[in-house]
Amino acid sequence: MILVTGATGNVGGDVVGELVEAGHDVRALTRNPERAKLPPGVEVVRGDLSAPETLPAALAGVEAVFLYAVPGSAPAFVRAALDAGVRRVVMLSSLAVRDDVEVQSNPIGAFHAEIEDAVAASGLEWTFLRPGAFATNVYQWAGQVKAGDVVRLAFPDAATAPIHEADIAAVGVRALTADGHAGAKYPMTGPESLTHRDQVRIVGEAIGRPLRLEELPPDLAREQMLTRVPAPVVDSLFALMRASVGQEAYVIDTVEKVLGRPARTFAQWAADHADDLR
Repeated sequence: MILVTGATGNVGGDVVGELVEAGHDVRALTRNPERAKLPPGVEVVRGDLSAPETLPAALAGVEAVFLYAVPGSAPAFVRAALDAGVRRVVMLSSLAVRDDVEVQSNPIGAFHAEIEDAVAASGLEWTFLRPGAFATNVYQWAGQVKAGDVVRLAFPDAATAPIHEADIAAVGVRALTADGHAGAKYPMTGPESLTHRDQVRIVGEAIGRPLRLEELPPDLAREQMLTRVPAPVVDSLFALMRASVGQEAYVIDTVEKVLGRPARTFAQWAADHADDLR
């Protein structure tokens, strides 16, 4: 049995789908089983990594876990996993984690590193997936696309290498179900450096409607983001975007090395999700 946490999320949902398609027994952990839209045959259980009392039942009979990082959840998860006899953990971490520092300065890196450290020290077999910018970040401005032909963004020339969530999931499934990945820390990106301006153009091509990008003053963009994201995270993201203007984004071929085929392009992601963006 393989337990998938974060099973209704973008990556977790694809992990569940791939595992089911390959014939594995899958249990999905979710706070709202009645709202979970998961494939037939998946055992859906109510639970939450931040509610330790729900973990023993969720982990009973489980050999491997796909672990979605929830701040503060590591100690209780590790105890419950060891008690249940779990053998393997594949954790969705972040490219923000740095191995060359004792203290993580990036708040995103810090909470992921804390969970990584706990899992690594547990004696469980582990693999850490460290993706950079998700292509699904586009959903932050999808509402503007649906409302018209103008997308207003700060730092239009900031560059990232957005990764398709299905590629993250595919690497995760490989690590969950095959040997040879224990102790691996996999930095992951998409196959190409793209600015926000490039991404807006590509989304327009995918939905069959040209889009126009207008630059939003950073102070205003920050104010808008603070309504849904903590200030330290916003400031960290803005610092990264500011530093990436005019630069090529970091690109690494981990997906191709692990899976034996190229990573999906952002254009492929936009085509796959065109209906969600129209």
